Amino acid sequence: MTKASDVFTLKNANNIEVTFIGRGGQITGIKVPDAKGQVADVVIGYQNMEDTLAGDGYFGALCGRYANRIVNGKFELEGVKYQLDTNNGPNHLHGGHDGFNSRTWEVESYSDSKYAQAYKLSLVSADGDQKYPGELTVSVIYGLTNDNELVIDYTAETTKATIVNLTSHAYFNLKGAGTGTIENHMLELNAEKYTPISAEIGTVTGEIAPVKGTAMDFVDAKAVGEACNSNDAQVKMVGGIDHNFVINGYDGHLKLAARLSDPDSGREMEVYTDQPGIQIYTGSHFDSSETGKLGAPIQKWAGLAMETQLFPDSPNNKKFPSAVLKPGNTYKHTCVYKFL
Repeated sequence: MTKASDVFTLKNANNIEVTFIGRGGQITGIKVPDAKGQVADVVIGYQNMEDTLAGDGYFGALCGRYANRIVNGKFELEGVKYQLDTNNGPNHLHGGHDGFNSRTWEVESYSDSKYAQAYKLSLVSADGDQKYPGELTVSVIYGLTNDNELVIDYTAETTKATIVNLTSHAYFNLKGAGTGTIENHMLELNAEKYTPISAEIGTVTGEIAPVKGTAMDFVDAKAVGEACNSNDAQVKMVGGIDHNFVINGYDGHLKLAARLSDPDSGREMEVYTDQPGIQIYTGSHFDSSETGKLGAPIQKWAGLAMETQLFPDSPNNKKFPSAVLKPGNTYKHTCVYKFL
């Protein structure tokens, strides 16, 4: 029986090391060498287990049943109306008050020749849990390859028609956690469109808009700080970026979604996914009130979350890719974080 504080480690042949814990499957560390072989931990988090369990429960965690926001916590499915918890202003976020990030997942070793090391994480969410229909059985593989890929492979099955959207919520700082902000990181997104947000609604409006001419244009790589410090109305609304980007050419197959690089350390990473969207969040709510790794305050824009997923509020927007999962079908989602 896995405990919340149990620590698991993945290592490959290139001195990359990933650690996570039972509670929320939280990725608590990813150590990556730079161009000179100097190793740093590139995910935001805490210095010890006590702080990790008491602190921000989304750091590096698996989020669900529905990652991101559902407007007013309401959706209708097969003629039945559902009211979920509202834990983000008027909206439902990441499964509500008792999301998958707060659950202790059952963890076991997993063997597959494509991985240097891997673990399987399992969870059963009862019918009615978080006020969603259907018993949902979830499995997540964390696999680390010798090509420096951290593969997160999700599957889920249900006993009743339901909605599902799972993601991982790690914040990356390729210079190293606790070494400053990600303002100078260069970000490139394979996304010519995004879903604008409304201050009144607190999330997406249902509109899909071009990024061209806005601060959201990362078609060509640019510094994250260039967008975060702009006067763009969408940026001002959330004090940075907290937006879903529409990955070009979505067809359900694995595609490059993002490239992130740090010019100081030379570290680079790519994000691949078979999902239609990627939520980019600059950690605008961090206010230096908590102490993180290296004993440094976790400050605004300390890390960048790159969450592959369906679009926010998909259950209420028919033109968005569907979040519906029915009995007999399997929810599948692969995300790859590749370190270069």
